[in-house]
Amino acid sequence: MLDLDLLWVTGKGGVGKTTVAAALAEVAARHGHRTLVCEMDAKGALANAFDVGTLEFEPAEVAPNLFAMAMNTEDSLREYLRLFVRIPLLGRIGPLASTFDFVADAAPGVKEILGVGKLCWEVRERNYDLIVVDAEASGHIVSQIGAPRVIADLVQVGLVRDQTQWMLDILDDPARTGVAVVTTPEEMPVTETIELLGRLRAETGAHAAAVIANRVLPAMFNRREQAIVDRLDEAMPLLVRAVGPGAQTVVDAARLTESRRSTGAAHLDRLRNWIEGTDAIEHDLPIVTVPELFARASGPRVVSLVAEALTDELDPDSVPTKRRGKQRGPTGRGAP
Repeated sequence: MLDLDLLWVTGKGGVGKTTVAAALAEVAARHGHRTLVCEMDAKGALANAFDVGTLEFEPAEVAPNLFAMAMNTEDSLREYLRLFVRIPLLGRIGPLASTFDFVADAAPGVKEILGVGKLCWEVRERNYDLIVVDAEASGHIVSQIGAPRVIADLVQVGLVRDQTQWMLDILDDPARTGVAVVTTPEEMPVTETIELLGRLRAETGAHAAAVIANRVLPAMFNRREQAIVDRLDEAMPLLVRAVGPGAQTVVDAARLTESRRSTGAAHLDRLRNWIEGTDAIEHDLPIVTVPELFARASGPRVVSLVAEALTDELDPDSVPTKRRGKQRGPTGRGAP
């Protein structure tokens, strides 16, 4: 994943998609990649993950080698008009953006293509080594990534067609663009992950880079220990006398946790078996696991813990450091 130019991170709501996206960006930055992480829905979750102020369309450096931004319609429209239509704009374009929203509601893919185009432009200009996208949830990611293809199907010739084609060249190249799907070891997130993986390439042309299983419980006992736990009921009176009345509570909690872990492992096995048995994606698609953190902290602390877990899984030291992208100008601003 770290050797790509553009990495979309998606998943069912509540699985930790934003935290994983922030952690992946942090891992890349730690290992010398000039990295941009972009929040597509601009709800503020990414800013909370890094414990910074409100993120804007202009990327802000939140850590060494790591820049963050939030997408919005007005600024992306402004840059599109300035770059491609060659219209210099002064001041706010709120009325124009409102008109654009009205048109976009009636034309599928029009609004999404501005955000996708911004990210593809950054890739094409090589302003960053890696762009990590905190994308829409799994129910909306297909329409988001697939926007250039929709426009290309609607418009067969002309400037718009030419502009979408170079985006597709980036999005469809598995050496440059990938999608990481975040899930948790539960029935509904795994089911949504399977559905998304089945649709992804057929409807968007994009390739899955990995599945990231978040909040995976560790095994509490090995086989020998489990056999002992299974027989503890026989010795419970002795345990209570030796340890106290809390012994039963501790054993019950351990059994409940192990039951949850076992159920979660079965869901991940279902996902793994589907991957190995389908032709919709590569059979060797990796499933990267992030353990349950058991932490009350939030924000940068959790991001760093997840980044450490991902570092252990990804082993970035084995990934060649990419050639650094061209640096930004004296003002700190690069091509949009």
